[in-house]
Amino acid sequence: MIRYTLMRLALLAAGLVVASVIIFFTLRILPGDVAQLIGGTNSTPEQIAAIRDRLHLDAPLAAQYLEWVGGVLRGDLGASLLTGTPVAAELAQKAQITLPLGALSLTIALLFAGPLGVVSALRRSRLGGTVIGVGAQTLAAVPVVWAGMMLVVVFAVWWGVLPAQGFPRDGWSDPGAALRSLVLPALTIGVVEGAMLLRFVRSATLQAMGQDYVRTAASQGLTRTRALIRHGLPNVGLSVVTVLGLQVAGIIVGAVVIEQLFSLPGIGRMLVRDVSARDLPMVQGELLALTAFVLLVGFVVDLVHRLIDPRQRESAA
Repeated sequence: MIRYTLMRLALLAAGLVVASVIIFFTLRILPGDVAQLIGGTNSTPEQIAAIRDRLHLDAPLAAQYLEWVGGVLRGDLGASLLTGTPVAAELAQKAQITLPLGALSLTIALLFAGPLGVVSALRRSRLGGTVIGVGAQTLAAVPVVWAGMMLVVVFAVWWGVLPAQGFPRDGWSDPGAALRSLVLPALTIGVVEGAMLLRFVRSATLQAMGQDYVRTAASQGLTRTRALIRHGLPNVGLSVVTVLGLQVAGIIVGAVVIEQLFSLPGIGRMLVRDVSARDLPMVQGELLALTAFVLLVGFVVDLVHRLIDPRQRESAA
């Protein structure tokens, strides 16, 4: 296990290095002059040159990259070119919205996909299973923006039980109000991501129902449902753990869109704003933080899967 953990840590570090290279050099091909943007349209060439010199924008790209990576290794993600705000401080503030939104979305997706996926598999030849299967396929194809708009119409406009947009100005000082503002965005992401996960759970459950140990348990007097619950669902759970890393990545992508739709001041909305303003240090820090989070989730999922699945430990022994 120690050897496997060290190998995964090395892969995690390599993934972060590759991601940092891609993020840094990809952003440098964006159109527009950052110095001109900071100086304004009335700035003189001398003023523009002074801004470039102050921000080291004339230095070779490799030197700029090494300077940025060196700062990251020291825990310094830089500061905004436009406001001077430290990137790390801004990320920490916005993460108080994005991380709870992601956790709530993942919880909804699991609660939605787990039971319905199993029921859909058990009743695959009946009307209930067919309805669940068709509904999941339809929801998985729905654009997340459209799903969010429909939920706003129903829960905010028609029924008026949940806020349509925004987040409390004083943050989590009133947890109830903060949580209410996250319900619709989380429900939007959770239902769409849950529909995709439901199809996976259904497929994994059907596969488990065809295994010899489930058929043997059923032949010894257990009902098919009890045989599946007692002997098949643990393996279905292992399969679900495997895809959780992909689900987290999908939730983060969905959060970037949903935070715009619901006017939530989280990392996703900040990222869109900073890309539009071409604030490169902010965008670099945000993308690197999101990438590191996804890679870290994948790392933890792999370790958990290794710990709870005896077949992997035996194959490595």
